[in-house]
Amino acid sequence: MSVTTVRLQTEVEQQLEAIASSLHRSKSWVINQALTEYIDKQNLEQERWNQTLGAMESAAQGKVVDASEVHSWLNSWGTDNEQNAPRSGE
Repeated sequence: MSVTTVRLQTEVEQQLEAIASSLHRSKSWVINQALTEYIDKQNLEQERWNQTLGAMESAAQGKVVDASEVHSWLNSWGTDNEQNAPRSGE
C-alpha cells in the first residue's frame, strides 16, 4: 500500500474526523472508501460517454429503430407477452 499526502480544508478535515469517529474507522479508511466510490463513478461516467458516442455513430450511419417499435416494446414490459428489445435493420 502506498502513502499519499493530501492537504484538506479545515472544514473537510473536521467532517472527516467526525465521520471516521462515528464509524469507528480511521480517516484513511474513510478516504479510501470515498475515493473508491469516486473512481467507480468516474469509470461509469466514461463508459456511458463511450456508449453515447457509439450510439451517435450508429445513428449517423442510419442504424436506428423506429419509435413505434420502441413504444410497443416498452408497453410490453411486465406483461405476459413481454417482447425482446427491438434491433436496428443494420
